[in-house]
Amino acid sequence: MAHTEPKQQEQVHGFDIQAIREAAANLDDGAVTAGYAADRKAVVGMLQHALATELLCVLRYKRHYYTVTGRGNQAVKAEFLQHAEEEAAHADQIAERIAQLNGMPDFNPATLTQRSHAEYDESEDVQAMIRANLIAERVAIESYRQMIEAIGDKDPTTKKMLIEIMAQEEEHADDMSDYLTKN
Repeated sequence: MAHTEPKQQEQVHGFDIQAIREAAANLDDGAVTAGYAADRKAVVGMLQHALATELLCVLRYKRHYYTVTGRGNQAVKAEFLQHAEEEAAHADQIAERIAQLNGMPDFNPATLTQRSHAEYDESEDVQAMIRANLIAERVAIESYRQMIEAIGDKDPTTKKMLIEIMAQEEEHADDMSDYLTKN
């Protein structure tokens, strides 16, 4: 048997030129190139759960915004609305990333609560609303932390997005914690 040398990759300044050429040729895969190191289906699956969680958080914050009453609750009411808007922006970011990874964002309302890591809340007391939102934010923070750890450095774009979303969720938790101790 003749010994053949493994084919050397053409390297220029540390770049794999063949991989770059292949990325330019495979347009059907959109943003996903052959160099994508993560398990795409697993990442999309995690993101589907994150999307459901964010959508449910929007609904919970909106309900609380529209149902909280009392002259002394105007500040927390405004906070609920701001958080609802920010959670909606998170959902949009996640849905966009799912699409970039050649997935289909799942907005099905029939399965939203089963896919969400957080829970919906119908509290009528402002302190119960704040507590429910603080719990949901803490659940989201831990969920994002675990997703970031699972993805590692294999998908830097998704990791960066999740880190940014988690930072805002930490701000939300801090806000809710402040209101819980104030009132």
